[in-house]
Amino acid sequence: MAWQVIFFFLSFLCEAVSDQLHYSIYEEMKIGSLIGNVAKDLGMDNTELIIRKLQISSQTEKQYFNINLENGNLFVIDRIDRETICGIEQNCLLNLEVLVEKPVNIFHIRVEIQDINDNPPSFSKDVFDIEIGEFASPGTRFILGNAQDPDLGINSLQSYKLSSNLHFTLGEKTSTDGIKYPELVLEKPLDREEQSIYNLILTAYDGGTPVKSGTAQIRVVVHDVNDHSPAFNQDKYQVTINENVPNGFLVIQLNATDADDGSNAEIMYSFSHIAKNAMEAFTLDSQSGVIITKRELDFEVTKMYEMMVEAKDGGGLVGHCKVSIQIIDINDNAPKIILKSFTTPIPEDSLPGTLVALINVHDLDSGKNGKVICHVVGELPFKLIASSLGYYKLVTTQTIDRETTSDYNIIIKAEDEGSPPLYSNKTIQLTISDINDNPPVFVKTNDVTYVMENNLAGTSIYRVYASDIDINENAKIIFSILNTDIENMPISSYVSINSATGIIYAQRTFDYEQLREIQFQVMARDSGYPLLSSNATVRICIVDKNDNAPKFLYPSTDTDESAFVEFIPHTSEKGYLITKVIAVDADSGHNAWLSYHFLQVPEPVSFTIGHHTGEIRLARNLQDTEFLRQKVVVMVKDNGEPSLSATVSLQLVMGETYQQILPEISSQPVDLEAQPNVTFILVISIAVISILFILTVISTVISKFRKVSTPTAFGTLTRDLFPQVALRYSSQFSDGTLPLPYSYDVCVALDQSKNESAHLKPIQNVPTDNLIETVDSVPVNDLLNNHLPSDSLTEVRYISYLNKFI
Repeated sequence: MAWQVIFFFLSFLCEAVSDQLHYSIYEEMKIGSLIGNVAKDLGMDNTELIIRKLQISSQTEKQYFNINLENGNLFVIDRIDRETICGIEQNCLLNLEVLVEKPVNIFHIRVEIQDINDNPPSFSKDVFDIEIGEFASPGTRFILGNAQDPDLGINSLQSYKLSSNLHFTLGEKTSTDGIKYPELVLEKPLDREEQSIYNLILTAYDGGTPVKSGTAQIRVVVHDVNDHSPAFNQDKYQVTINENVPNGFLVIQLNATDADDGSNAEIMYSFSHIAKNAMEAFTLDSQSGVIITKRELDFEVTKMYEMMVEAKDGGGLVGHCKVSIQIIDINDNAPKIILKSFTTPIPEDSLPGTLVALINVHDLDSGKNGKVICHVVGELPFKLIASSLGYYKLVTTQTIDRETTSDYNIIIKAEDEGSPPLYSNKTIQLTISDINDNPPVFVKTNDVTYVMENNLAGTSIYRVYASDIDINENAKIIFSILNTDIENMPISSYVSINSATGIIYAQRTFDYEQLREIQFQVMARDSGYPLLSSNATVRICIVDKNDNAPKFLYPSTDTDESAFVEFIPHTSEKGYLITKVIAVDADSGHNAWLSYHFLQVPEPVSFTIGHHTGEIRLARNLQDTEFLRQKVVVMVKDNGEPSLSATVSLQLVMGETYQQILPEISSQPVDLEAQPNVTFILVISIAVISILFILTVISTVISKFRKVSTPTAFGTLTRDLFPQVALRYSSQFSDGTLPLPYSYDVCVALDQSKNESAHLKPIQNVPTDNLIETVDSVPVNDLLNNHLPSDSLTEVRYISYLNKFI
């Protein structure tokens, strides 16, 4: 008994070879019986079992074992019958796989099922009928049906025993394949009249402990002589058929012969011993000996069938043969894909080689039909790496961009090498999680907006737009204005921004005449980690409103209007340029387009004014005897909405000579004490007047002789000699008018994109100390060519100015 105990425990020893464990157990162990400690044999700590998700799987449909995750014990969970699992195979092995994660690994376990003596020998029939002729000679042998024991080795069939009798003994015949058949041997002659029937008991014993046995009854009927038994032409028939043969397929036709005649030669065929699964798959025609299929065959269920066929003649003699039917595999099973482990989602910055899933692929077919090739369908950043037998790792091949593809449907295709090949697909849906790898992007990096001046403080004036292709917090954008100064004032005193919406608000009222534009940078940053940002430049252009009225530069409205006297000679003709009014507007564009009009003009209308130039000209020829002193009011207005305007008054005096209008001009009071060097100025004035008088007389004589447009020529000459600047009063009267050392240059723009304004340009080489000194010291040619304009004021202004000092 001690050796049995030792053998039992030795059967539980396991040997770890690389990642493979081997256990040996007996069949019919109780449910819950311990086989071994897998965790200990694999070198794992019990605390790791749950964390590493230890699990066991088998490729068979029925599971016989399980693992206790608390202690790693491998135990039995179902009845284990070696004969059911392995049939007649000598070595009965169950292959298991143990999968662990973190890190992922696979261990193979091979459990060997040892046979126990749990099956007694059995005969194919309960009663064997033998008919013997009464003249049978002693020593005649009659082959009986053998017993079958599915156990192996010593536990299988070992011997036969025949019950005690006077006429028969038990013999034995061994076939070519080593099967022992019992034979009934006639020891003494029979006498049918003495006894016609003999009932014997045949017992079969195995060698197990305890010994098991099975019995069958042999009924011997004594009749006339039939001394030849049916005989097959071979003891064993080997047949191979494909597993896909249809129902009713002819497997083999047996043929036995009998040398007797008559009824003793009529043979009937039957199965003398056949397994249940073979009985369900094949049928035997008793007359012809044809074996045919009666259902579909499956190589994956049963690879080989064995059966004993009996041929019995009419005299009761029988012959036996063994038929072995080998099933040939065909490619009728597609590979199976089983997802063992799967991780989703994975971050988009996962490095190449990141494990996504562990996949098991197997095919129930054999040979090339069971050899499988597995790959990922399509051009995807994933590939399969063979891990161990039947296992593949699905890993990334490159860095993945979630913004390009956020979800993947990974199709795994497994295809065998059969003909034709079979395949199966499995789709794995993988989600890519976002990381903050994209900064916000402005719709426009350089934004320009226009705001009308005189806006209300606190109103929204613009909105910047930015987007982030990330998601969630990584795409939540916060706007801010980068600190900068505008005219030594912080940008925050001009504008502000809503950090959530990007709406820009004005913090003050803007004035176009003070500030034309504001330029600053807006930053958009996300809320991810790390923070990412981008900038955009925003330029706010202030749009002009018509909020400034035109202002006269000449004549100035800030001085006494009686000071502006223009002389018109009686000889002047229609179109004669009397003077030119000049105005500017602080606005721009259309708001600064000026037009000139007479607001008050005497009747009949003797003057015209250029709407765009401001030039006042004669509208008709003057009569020689006509003497006028008239006042005109000029209005200038802009082109804005509403239109704004300004007015100025001018005194127009017409006469024959300058002396004729001098009393009128000289009647105006002049503060001589305010003028320096009066005596010197008076002397110079008298000399200048004399020269002017002589020039006037010469011009008049010449004009009479030439009969041409004398007033125009004369006026031009006198204007060239005595420009309007010489007729300006002293500096105390020049507030708001053109100062002495400046000439005027007016640009009236027809395009609102241009800046319409009056530019004051200094008159070069003209000192400002004293007007008389200037006129006296500067040559006439210089006055005509370089210093003074000649198209605005008449000579009489200069004479009027000098008259104040006389």
